[in-house]
Amino acid sequence: MFTIEHEFDSTVITVIDEGETQLQEDVTVNVFAECVTVEQLDPQSEEVQYLQLSHQQIRDLAAALDLPEGIYRLVPEKS
Repeated sequence: MFTIEHEFDSTVITVIDEGETQLQEDVTVNVFAECVTVEQLDPQSEEVQYLQLSHQQIRDLAAALDLPEGIYRLVPEKS
């Protein structure tokens, strides 16, 4: 399950882990004009862990989810 909310300066996506096995903490993705942040509570330290990615890194990550093992570079389409 996930939620999408539009804030003043970002879009916030929260992914909730649903299942019968050991569940992970919610993951929150904040999409800003200049970058994307991913955050998740570390239950051992009780601190939120942050990761900042560029929009290109997010595009590469999304493409990688459907590709086999290998090395790739996305090339922008010519208009």
